[in-house]
Amino acid sequence: MMRVNCLHVAIALIALLVRRSVGFSSTTRGDTFRSSYIEISATAANDDRASYIDNDATISEDNPLRVIIAGGGIGGLVVANSLCINPKMSIQVLEKTDQSKRLAGPIQLGSNALAVIQEMDSSIFKNITSSITSIGDKVNGIKSGITDDWYSQFDLASPCGDIPYSGVMERQTLQQIYFDALPRGVVEYGDAVVSYEINSDGYGVRAITESGRIVHGDCLIGTDGIWSSIRSTMRDEPVRGEGSGCTYSGYTVFDGELAYDSIDNGEVGYKVYIGPKQYFVACDIGNGKYHWYAFMAKPEGSSIEEDKPNGTSVYLQNIFEGWAHDIKDIIQSTVEKDIGQRDLYDQAPSKKWTDGNVALLGDSVHTMMPSLCQGGCQAIEDAYVLVEELNSVSSRDEIEIKLRTYARRRVVRSAVVQGLSRFASDIIIRGFDTPAKIRKIEDGTIKFENCNYAGVVTKLLQPILPLFFGIQFTFLFSGWRNNSALDLNSALRLLLVGGAILLICSGIVEESALFAGLGFEGLLGLDLDINIGSVFKTSNDVFDISDIVDAFVHKLVPNES
Repeated sequence: MMRVNCLHVAIALIALLVRRSVGFSSTTRGDTFRSSYIEISATAANDDRASYIDNDATISEDNPLRVIIAGGGIGGLVVANSLCINPKMSIQVLEKTDQSKRLAGPIQLGSNALAVIQEMDSSIFKNITSSITSIGDKVNGIKSGITDDWYSQFDLASPCGDIPYSGVMERQTLQQIYFDALPRGVVEYGDAVVSYEINSDGYGVRAITESGRIVHGDCLIGTDGIWSSIRSTMRDEPVRGEGSGCTYSGYTVFDGELAYDSIDNGEVGYKVYIGPKQYFVACDIGNGKYHWYAFMAKPEGSSIEEDKPNGTSVYLQNIFEGWAHDIKDIIQSTVEKDIGQRDLYDQAPSKKWTDGNVALLGDSVHTMMPSLCQGGCQAIEDAYVLVEELNSVSSRDEIEIKLRTYARRRVVRSAVVQGLSRFASDIIIRGFDTPAKIRKIEDGTIKFENCNYAGVVTKLLQPILPLFFGIQFTFLFSGWRNNSALDLNSALRLLLVGGAILLICSGIVEESALFAGLGFEGLLGLDLDINIGSVFKTSNDVFDISDIVDAFVHKLVPNES
């Protein structure tokens, strides 16, 4: 009987192609509730330990499950919206920012996220579809940044099957739709949860806010973003900086929004312009507006330290000098004050999602690069699974095990999406160039264009990428129910085609960028004894690794401490 080390299995299961690339009131929901918010007083409330310790285990309408949600972003609002339907739930969302300061800008909702939303709440889905701009039924793909020729188009429609097409909408609109559907007073703005304590002698969690207020609940869900105080408390590490688990990706992104009369308006969803060491994305967000992003490799803090005496617009125009006319035109047409810059951070996948009756969700546990626009989508998938598990709780004795089941269902799939997102950034910026081209000019001579190593590699990848994109989007769009740890069929195809891409790119993509990019060893540093004989189906020799997946995930997030 052969044995394998878990690190070997992990390359196929999780890393895939990335190992070379991170006080309550029980309320009933109804149409009569109006949107509102409550500013929390800075005065600390009394610490009523009776509500913290003395509580019957049985959950009922008279004794509801008290759920504290730290963070009022998309993930937190989706959880709150669904749990509020259950009369045996009492929900309180605590958000740091004022309601008027919610994160602005568009958000892309992939087909997987829209399928989740449709499944969870048909009325919410209807409101979203009336505000969203579909891109899944349009042309999308990669263009040469220099020549403006299409390099590779990808099909977002076929992988959908019978679920909705991907689309783009304003983030604030999405948040408002969820907020308006919640009972009055569920969301409180102005006071963040900064730490928590778990009662070791009975039921309960104490959430401690910035103002010193103590909020009691049966469980706490940390949806407080990349610089998560809940994660910091859970893992005993800094909120941000060295040791926080979130590291600088090596990339910075500029972005802007504008009204733009593109020649392909209404026909093209988004275009990714590739070129040496940087890329540019333009996305149709509807109503004649576009949102654009410029990604490039820069030192951390370049937004502050790099001098831009003539403004950001001129700075970017110079950087993209010689690129496609559309790019310069878009940058020139964007108002200077509407151009932003932020450094991009991500984190290595981790098996630490829960701590007793506390669980992490969204960016707090799986921050990822924006390359695949899956950050918000994966938070919505988290919410779907978490709600399923919490709605099945009948006793407070079950909370911890249900949260661990939630983590087991999500840890592998989210890790793969993290890896794919980092892989996409690394390959596009470090691996792609203007494709090599050989053409015959008027006098009959042959002209070689951009026939350097990177250009030739980029050309070699051209016929492979449509196949890879199809597999990638099938994986992203098909596994949204998270009934199994991993979609094995898509995962194996990703491994094979992704491996071919890595082999072709091996000479131009630095190992440090892709191998060490996410540090999967922290997630995979386990030894498993697995019977290789159970890997193959004897009937048709089809590779079947479901037993390995189950064993691996249960090792990561066991049922019991």
